[in-house]
Amino acid sequence: MTQVVFLLVPQLHLLDVAGPAQVFHTAAEFGYDYRLVYVAEQEDVPTAQGLPVRATLSWPALAPEDLVVVPGWRAPSLARTGHLGADSLRRLAEHHATGGTVASVCAGADALGRAGLLDGRRCTTHHGVQNELARRYPRATVVRDVLYVVDERVVTSAGIASGIDLALHLVAIRHGPGVAARIARAMVVYARRNGDERQASTMLRHRAHLHDVVHRVQDLIDSRFTERLPLSRLAAAGGVSQRTLTRLFGKATGMTPLRYQHLLRVERAEHLIGHGTTLESAARAVGFEDARMLRRLRSRT
Repeated sequence: MTQVVFLLVPQLHLLDVAGPAQVFHTAAEFGYDYRLVYVAEQEDVPTAQGLPVRATLSWPALAPEDLVVVPGWRAPSLARTGHLGADSLRRLAEHHATGGTVASVCAGADALGRAGLLDGRRCTTHHGVQNELARRYPRATVVRDVLYVVDERVVTSAGIASGIDLALHLVAIRHGPGVAARIARAMVVYARRNGDERQASTMLRHRAHLHDVVHRVQDLIDSRFTERLPLSRLAAAGGVSQRTLTRLFGKATGMTPLRYQHLLRVERAEHLIGHGTTLESAARAVGFEDARMLRRLRSRT
């Protein structure tokens, strides 16, 4: 079981916690073993929207596969807001030091900074406090006006709805783009706003439409992008002719089904290469016979 622990801070924004929580809750409903835990330094936590939330004071035992998320709070400025005691900050740092992933939404990046997790790393936060975050943590590199940044198991996001994008990205990394796409569809989240990272999910960037036939075909491609998928098979999945599918897919996504599949393959190959896999091995792992096509596609993208 993977635990997702939300560390709640007074005056937190409800969507900062509810958005990513809904992603992992939906994943659990689909059979993936997630357990959501809400911890805080007080049992009743006031929110910026006036609806108090209840949390536990006791942290669960954490394993490296677990995730700790710090949602953002109302922060006209970061100074003198988002109070967290030394014990909470120590737990954040220790979880990362033992191999765990730590994430933040919006002003929650300031908590990671106070825990020493931003030093020497790239990060981001809401555009309204980016300058202040950079001043408070001069050893960090604040990436401006992007959706989220991933740097050595420290994941920071811009705020509010970007927490959903961050959570979907983490699901895609763990379980593949098809699972993340299924969750996104269940949440009626199809649009992927601009992001900084090349590995930002292709399936989200090209789901900014509401055409059910195209979504069904994308679901099939997402789940089997390493396989050979003839246009006839894709058209049968969508319940339309090959000609109609080509027209609908191009109108909805701006590309052919094959081009979409190639983007998924290149994205996965880039991830494997970034983790030490050779170009040839990565090419075969994503369904190419050899590295020549992968080299060609990488040069185009």
